[in-house]
This record gives sequence, structure tokens and C-alpha cells, in this order.
Amino acid sequence: MTSRTPSPLPINEAAQLSRAVIDRVSEVLIGRTEVLELVLCGVLANGHILLEDMPGLGKTLTVRTMAAACGLEMGRVQFTPDLMPADVTGSTVWDPANRRVEFRPGPLFTNLLLGDEINRAPPKTQAALLEAMQERQVTIDGETHPLPQPFMVIATQNPIEFEGTYPLPEAQLDRFLLRTSVGTPTAEDEVEMVRRRIERRIDNPTVEPVIDLDTVRRLQQTVEDVLLSEPLIEYVVALVRSTRTSSKTYSGASPRGVEAVVKLARARALLAGRDYVTPDDVKAVAGPALGHRIIVRPELWVRGTSGDEVVADSLATVPTPTTLPSETTPPGS
Repeated sequence: MTSRTPSPLPINEAAQLSRAVIDRVSEVLIGRTEVLELVLCGVLANGHILLEDMPGLGKTLTVRTMAAACGLEMGRVQFTPDLMPADVTGSTVWDPANRRVEFRPGPLFTNLLLGDEINRAPPKTQAALLEAMQERQVTIDGETHPLPQPFMVIATQNPIEFEGTYPLPEAQLDRFLLRTSVGTPTAEDEVEMVRRRIERRIDNPTVEPVIDLDTVRRLQQTVEDVLLSEPLIEYVVALVRSTRTSSKTYSGASPRGVEAVVKLARARALLAGRDYVTPDDVKAVAGPALGHRIIVRPELWVRGTSGDEVVADSLATVPTPTTLPSETTPPGS
């Protein structure tokens, strides 16, 4: 039995609901609007997100409040070196009461999975996420179990700590729609954080839902109605291909990178209340969508050159299309 495809929302209504989510989460995470917009774009695009930053900057809080504001069921896994794949996916066990073997799902069976410090888990456990992230299903003892829809992974990791960690392989990095950081708040923002903590008198703020699961599905379907003109399609492809020919790279972004830029650019356009993508949308999401997919040449990597720099070079050299979206055929015509 196939599930019914959710009906899309009008663009204006979708944009208003999305802004309401950002406003609600911004009440907890002060001064992080740009990051929150990017994370919400990842949710609207039904993609996986990697948050890299120092401890204590609000990575976990970002995920928890976003899930609450969107009305999504959230699971959490604290990745550790002794974590086994079955601890994440679930396993089949013998039920003595019913005298039969039954499947008991793990924390993976949720709408939004928070994977805390994902690089602390050994490769075998990291690999357990690969099928789930790509296929939205897990296979246990030869039986396939579909995951709830939507299903997204938001993973966190400390980018500078290497003791007791297992770097994510390129195959798994490529499955993250985007990578971003939370960033350090300004002094003014930190003062406001303290004021609000004193006012609410508790450590963990309560975030009431703005939308529900069905609305999230409809918002994700609305993204599919956002137009990407032919010149912009060619522009995105040219950007990604230029990362493969850069003298700084050992390996550029994969074709999955093209899909990632397109998804995020369409979601960003929806947040702005537009039913078409502009070059600025593409430029705004290119770094988060592509930087982690690029392998820099070893001799440059040791000097601190990153994939984000390669993307910046591509944005500076690939010509921006001049065709206006309004001159193209509107979606659905």
C-alpha cells in the first residue's frame, strides 16, 4: 500500500509558515537566524545535515528546538566507540511470551534523528546509517523495514578534536545534503541569552510547535513547485564541474552535489516567498552544499586549504546567468 502524496501549499502560505518556525526557534537561539534558515532549508529539502562546531555553541539545542517547532518526532543517539550497529537500527529478539522472533526498532525509527558526535562511533556503526540515509530503510536479518516519512539525520561533530574519533568516510559525507556550523554569538547576543535564562527560571526552554508533521510533508512537496530555469540548471552544473577541474582538488563534488545545490536553492527561494530560484539562491547554498564533498590535494590540505575555498573560487570564476526568472515559464504551466 503506497502512501498518499501530500498536497503542496500556496507559496505565500508556505513562506509564512516557514518564517514562523524561524521566529519561534530564534526565541531560543539568539542571533542565529542565518544558520536556522539554512537548517530549515535542509528540512524542507528532506535532506541530512552535518553540524560542525566547538562544544557548547548550541548544536544539540538547534536540532532539538527545530524538531519541536516543526512538530517532528525526534530520536537521539550519543555516538561512542563501543556503540554497535544494532544499538542504532534495532534488532530481532526472541519474545518468550509470544514464542516468536520479533523486530524491535532502534532510535533510527523517527522523523528526525540527532546523531551526537557521530565521528566517535567506529566505522561499522557509521556504516549502519548509510542505507538509512540513502534509502530511508534498514535491512535486519534479510527483512527490510521502511523508516517513517520524513526521515532526516542531523549529525554533530567537533571539527578539531581527533582523540578517539573516526573521521567520516567520503561515501558518508556525500550523503549529507549540507554541512554548516552554528558559530559563536556576539557579546550582545550572549547578554540577551543570559537575560532570557534568568526570566524563564529553567535551563531548558520549552518550544511549542508552530506546524505539525503533515504540514512539514506539505512544505516539502511545495519545494517541488519552485521553478529552476534552464540557465540556472546549466549554472549549477558548471559550478559543480568546475570543482572537479580545479588545480586545488584531488576529487571534486559528485553529481549528488548538483542535486544538493538544486534542492537547497529551491528551499531558500520558498523561504523568501518566491516560486522561482535566483542566482543569489544558488550562491548562498553552494558552499554548505558542496564544501564537504570536495577532497583537497594533500599538499594544500596541510596548509589549511578547504573545500569551501574551492567553491568560493568556482563562484568567482563561473559566469552568472543573466536570464531573469520572470522571463521563463512559470511552474505548472
